[in-house]
Amino acid sequence: MIEIRVHGRGGMGSITLVELLAKAIGFDDKFSQAFGAFGPERRGAPVRAFCRIDDKKITLRTQVYKPDYIVILDPTLLDLPEVSDGAKPNTIFIVNSNESPKKEQREIGTKNLVYTFDATSLALNVIGKDIVNTAMLGSFAKVTNLVTLKSVFKAIEGRFGGKLGELNNKLVNEAYKQMKV
Repeated sequence: MIEIRVHGRGGMGSITLVELLAKAIGFDDKFSQAFGAFGPERRGAPVRAFCRIDDKKITLRTQVYKPDYIVILDPTLLDLPEVSDGAKPNTIFIVNSNESPKKEQREIGTKNLVYTFDATSLALNVIGKDIVNTAMLGSFAKVTNLVTLKSVFKAIEGRFGGKLGELNNKLVNEAYKQMKV
């Protein structure tokens, strides 16, 4: 089973990201599970969302404590200890940042593999808003090869449709193409 934890802020779309990923994984004929950690969060407060992927039915119903991948939508969260909690030696971090992976690796305080992608600039250019979840989904797809772009596009069209779906699919595609692996 592959486990993913997403760190963001309320209103950034962390839960939407894992829901889209889980739906896309289903289109790729795998099992998935997506959910958020809810509490007294409000817009701008740190939030976590989780996704699991497996070739068989998932019956586990806990938060993700030892993730294989950690996706960070807001680089200002890097100094929070819970961002790297439970990271295994092979956990991969994917960070929305215009900084180098080495710099963010030091910021997180990890020796793990860290990828960075400036999803903020891309989102502002493509959709005109600082909503980075689908851009980070595109970079996640590129880094991990766990989900096909075709399935991600289908999940986005099912969720948003119309012009918003088109813009988000463009954002995913651009992030996928620009992400350096």
